[in-house]
Amino acid sequence: MLRFLIFAAAHSLFAATGIKRVVARLCHGEPRGYRLAYNLFSLVLFGWVMAAFRSSPVLYFAPGVWSLVMYLGQLVCGVILVDCLRRTGAGDFLGISQLGSGRAGGPRLVTDGYYAVVRHPLYLFSTAFLLLNPVMTAQWLLLTVLSAAYFVIGGLIEERRLLAEFGDEYRRYRRQTPFIIPAARVRRPHSP
Repeated sequence: MLRFLIFAAAHSLFAATGIKRVVARLCHGEPRGYRLAYNLFSLVLFGWVMAAFRSSPVLYFAPGVWSLVMYLGQLVCGVILVDCLRRTGAGDFLGISQLGSGRAGGPRLVTDGYYAVVRHPLYLFSTAFLLLNPVMTAQWLLLTVLSAAYFVIGGLIEERRLLAEFGDEYRRYRRQTPFIIPAARVRRPHSP
């Protein structure tokens, strides 16, 4: 748990706008490799977190075909996550685009595909991926619960940034689209 908290604190700290401003001021402009370095650092730190999950009591193991169904669910979640990154710009997300000339155009608010169902599909499908692990250990369950809480907090923080960046366009989108959990849409009958 301590490793996850260290990861969450470092990941959030280096993603914070204030820290980015300090780095930009020190480097006379945000370094082109900041996002890529941030992602690589986060990946290494997350690997360190996962290394702590080697041995833990098994809470359940999905037997037989159910194990395959859960792995298939994880594969579907993985494909959806890749599609979400593609829609928002995988190069920007990973920090690769910033190494070259930067973003091709200005930022745009993505509201189609999975983003038409929930505002934060990356968090929804990452949580589903974790829940669909056919071998649930105590530490994996703890990781899943902590990650879900971190995704909610991260989503709330990200909402503030998106409001500042997109203003009324994001306010309208926020009113029409659920946060992380999809809502069943009930069609209301037309009034006479």
